[in-house]
Amino acid sequence: MRDASAARRGSRFPSRLLIAALALWKSPSRLLSARKPPPHPRRILVLHTLLLGDTIMLSALVARLRAKYPEADIVMTCSAAQQALYSGHPWGVRTVVYDERDIGTLRALLATGPYDLVLIPAETRLSWLAVALGAKWIVAFAGDRPAYKNWPVDSLLPFSTVPIAWGDMAAQLADPAPPRAFRRGDWPAPASCPFDAPPAPYCVLHVGAGTPLRLWPAARWRQVLDALLARGFAVAITCGAEEAALALEIDPEQRARHYAGALDLAQLWHLLHGARLTVSLDTGIAHLARAAGSPLVVLFGPGSAQLFGGGNFFSAAPERKVFIPDFFCRDENMIFRRKVIWAAHCGRNFGDCTDPKCMHAIDVAMVLGAIGETLEKSADAR
Repeated sequence: MRDASAARRGSRFPSRLLIAALALWKSPSRLLSARKPPPHPRRILVLHTLLLGDTIMLSALVARLRAKYPEADIVMTCSAAQQALYSGHPWGVRTVVYDERDIGTLRALLATGPYDLVLIPAETRLSWLAVALGAKWIVAFAGDRPAYKNWPVDSLLPFSTVPIAWGDMAAQLADPAPPRAFRRGDWPAPASCPFDAPPAPYCVLHVGAGTPLRLWPAARWRQVLDALLARGFAVAITCGAEEAALALEIDPEQRARHYAGALDLAQLWHLLHGARLTVSLDTGIAHLARAAGSPLVVLFGPGSAQLFGGGNFFSAAPERKVFIPDFFCRDENMIFRRKVIWAAHCGRNFGDCTDPKCMHAIDVAMVLGAIGETLEKSADAR
């Protein structure tokens, strides 16, 4: 369903023109000032335009900032859909909606400045927006191209040269010391409209994905559904509204409760929070399950389980990652326009690959084994 904000979105050009004008206006005074990192920043902005999963991975960065600057006002940009998840203000963060195609959100963001410290975890083109916001000090990762994107940045840090989860790496923008590992309850329950949840105990199968290359065969999902029902669990199947036919292919008798595009993100958080187990493809919903504290099994095909898994920050939760190591065509290594040698993944689209062998190589026995281990571990943790 198309929301009102989507109807207002258009070209990025008006926003970029306004950012450029404000950045050029503020640049001379910024360049002439003797800049140095603020020892005790009072206002901090985490500036990005990332999708759901990457945004949740930034929790490690937000938690590190809160530990280092307990009195600071920490603000983070997010999408309109994501903002509801932060209504409980995890780590005391405030969110501001920013959509590059909606100049109204840019004006609202500009009204929140200036900031003592701005951290940019992904593309450094946003450094010019940081200047327009009156940033006193800007920190980002090095290596983005073309070079003009990096010109306003005061401190450019290298990407990690050793394997690490991207969320853990983003936290290093604040400090090399890792934050305390996430614990169930660190993310306060977001405000949510009521919905009809399955009877407890229940498990969630998230079967949808943003690309066909991450989908797992419906017949295999059906075997997982059979196994969970045989264990005495009720089951919820979640996916996008356009994937309702996929849910029916997996469960034509509708023995599970289907939520094809029926829940917003806050409602999904509550559904996942109440689940004994979530089994998900490598999507934003897997990251949401971590934030909600659900025991988790994730199926990785094209994506890197090392780079896009929970990492050290989410290591305390019962979780199993199912994937084929060193798969032959998981051979690309560009991350946010930087070449990261160790970060083997696949970013091909459906036009380049119509047969996702990496997903088909994951058999049912592997997933059922991971489910048994995760349920056992989560029972031990109670």
